[in-house]
Amino acid sequence: MGGDVIALRNGPVRVEGRVEAGFEPLRQVFEQSFQREEWGASFAVFHEGRLVVDLWGGLADQGAAKPWQADTITTVFSATKGLVALCFLMLTDRGRLDCSAPIAEYWPAFGTQDKRRITVAMLLNHRSGLLALDRPLSLELLEAPPEELARVLEAQTPRWEPGSDQGYHAVTYGLYAQEVFRRVAGETLGSFLAREVAQPLQADVHLGLPAELEPRVAVNYPATTLERVFKILPKLFFHTGLEGRVYRQVALGRDAARAIRHPQALGMRGIQNFNLRRIRALELPWVNAVANARGLARVYGALANGGSLDGHRLVRPRAVEAVMDRHSWSQCDRVLRKPIGWSLGFLKEEAHMFSPNTESFGHAGAGGALGWCDPKQGLAIGYTTNKMDHRVRSKRALTLCRATYACLGR
Repeated sequence: MGGDVIALRNGPVRVEGRVEAGFEPLRQVFEQSFQREEWGASFAVFHEGRLVVDLWGGLADQGAAKPWQADTITTVFSATKGLVALCFLMLTDRGRLDCSAPIAEYWPAFGTQDKRRITVAMLLNHRSGLLALDRPLSLELLEAPPEELARVLEAQTPRWEPGSDQGYHAVTYGLYAQEVFRRVAGETLGSFLAREVAQPLQADVHLGLPAELEPRVAVNYPATTLERVFKILPKLFFHTGLEGRVYRQVALGRDAARAIRHPQALGMRGIQNFNLRRIRALELPWVNAVANARGLARVYGALANGGSLDGHRLVRPRAVEAVMDRHSWSQCDRVLRKPIGWSLGFLKEEAHMFSPNTESFGHAGAGGALGWCDPKQGLAIGYTTNKMDHRVRSKRALTLCRATYACLGR
């Protein structure tokens, strides 16, 4: 398992890992990312149930010049939402949850303030209208007994007629999903993920990080001052593309701003707070799962392989088939300001993004983190990084995905 040495801002860095025959170009693409924007990262690919790419490199801690190791894990931000969607898919496949049913059937007190008609599917597909909370959300409330947060969620009124529109529920997706899941399953999403997904698959994915794993976590880094001055600010004022539209939505206090406003400690200016043990110990089912690329690729490798991997079944093939079609689509999502869709919580992107096949699904995260699968090709991709990107869709992740399909002749 040799490595190739490349130059990085703090000196030479070794890219480690392996690639199987036919996927050799991916090592070069991964290495080249460190010569541009990458600081520390891992990248893995499963194809037809086999791990064919497993690479890592760069620095897990810039200050200490600590190399990224084979078992380094890092925060995957909104890629967390794909793991949550999987937990809901597993409950549905086991007959314990009907996603077409109103949430109030499982959580009676939810059915107030014009929320009686909101189904589980509407929530997972970002169509519930519960885009944000009117009451400020504090870390103390997230740490309190769940009944306290539930009362706040019950009091919220939808921003639009449920089911009539789509807007990315950046934070509230996880808040409501956790309470629904807890009432249906009798446990939290994090405990279910650990026992039913991570342990049987031996996948390094965690929601509510155990204290003993803290030494393996990479440091998260925000966009640099130069990137903010020369990339983000010009896009805010002058760019007519996707980033410009989203940045202006935030600056003007519109839906994108409302969706990410609280808790402020974990907003756009709070990336470094994800380095705190206090935050990683919580279950924040929209943003703070911790994983590496191999772990994400193992999870999605099962979904790309009919629902099972290495003899461990997560869901039946028909459950995978159910999320291969788009359940929701908007030409201009109220928050993300682009064409985008969902299938019971899994992201369904445009065909030119992560995959050319519309059957593919997964979830991306801020900075570039990605868990993705393409059942049509038997393909699964995992990518994690500790350096925030100034783009809505990371160029690093997109380049790796496109290079992967090139290896398959697509």
